[in-house]
Order: sequence, then structure tokens, then C-alpha cells
Amino acid sequence: MAVNSFMVPLGAPAPHFDLTAIDGGSVSLEDLKDSPATLVVFLSNHCPYVRHIEKGLGALAADYGARLSIVAICSNDSVNYPDDDPTHLAEQAARAGFTFPYLLDDTQEVAKAYRAACTPDFFLYDSQLRLVYRGEFDGSRPGSSVPVTGSSLRAAIDALLESGEVPAEQNPSLGCGIKWKPGNEPS
Repeated sequence: MAVNSFMVPLGAPAPHFDLTAIDGGSVSLEDLKDSPATLVVFLSNHCPYVRHIEKGLGALAADYGARLSIVAICSNDSVNYPDDDPTHLAEQAARAGFTFPYLLDDTQEVAKAYRAACTPDFFLYDSQLRLVYRGEFDGSRPGSSVPVTGSSLRAAIDALLESGEVPAEQNPSLGCGIKWKPGNEPS
């Protein structure tokens, strides 16, 4: 069942995290703080919505390079959804051309702190780590004839980098609901 992202209030500060990466290292929010723009995206390997846009996300990362810090987080229950375990996430990163860290939120506390609801779920922050965009990658969906371009997210990134002002009218992301561990669903 498709789920829309929550529209977290703009201006909200980025919640802290310090998570293990699929390659065994760790990444914290502080590692990203010196960037003019930071993108935190909640992903999974098995979701058809993520699979639909994953190569476009890889291309977006390559296009923006050092102007944009990106980190992906998988918060799904990998016991009940083994396609989202570290081995399969590494395969996804290679397949999609991800050049950014892919982190594991085993406790699911980071997803709760960000109020992430679905995969993919995008959170773009300014240089002060204040939320400026929480919305869709673009208007494309699995099975649609709309090409994957990342146009909605790219417009927000461009506006942030050029003027610091991102339009407040934003369309929520749509994807698979985060797979919460039994009894761990947000209240």
C-alpha cells in the first residue's frame, strides 16, 4: 500500500543521528554540517517506488557533487524484509550508482525522529540544517509514462543553492510505508 510522506514543518532542525554504514563505517549528522545543502533520504531496496527512481537519485548525486551532501538511511525491519539487509543494500547502491553513504537505522529511532513515513522520503536542509524541502523526487511513479528526472527535488536544491529560498508549496513523496519492527510503530 502506498503511503504519503508527512509534511514535517519547514524550518525544523535536522534531528541528530550517528549510524553504521553498509560498508561498516559510521556517519553522523555532524559529518555533513559544513555543506551548503544536505539531503537525508530514507530508502529501501525492495520498494518498487525506490527501485523506480534509484538510478535517477544516483545521477542527481553525481550532478551536484560537493555542493550537496547526501546520506541515505534504511530503517526497514530487515529481519522480516531481508531484501533490506546490508548485503542487498550494497547491491542496490552499486546498481543505482550511489556515491553517498547508505546507513542502517536498526533501532528505527532516526526514522521516528525525522517523522519518515515512506520509502523514498526526502528531507533537504540548508547550511544551518533547517528543513527547506520535504517532498517528492518528481512526478514519476512506477508504471507511469512520466520520465524519472528528479525535477521536483532538483528545483528545490537549485533554489536553495542559488537564492536560499525554496518555495513552500511542495508535493509529498509517495512510496512504500516504512516496515516497522513489531511493536515499534510510531504512536
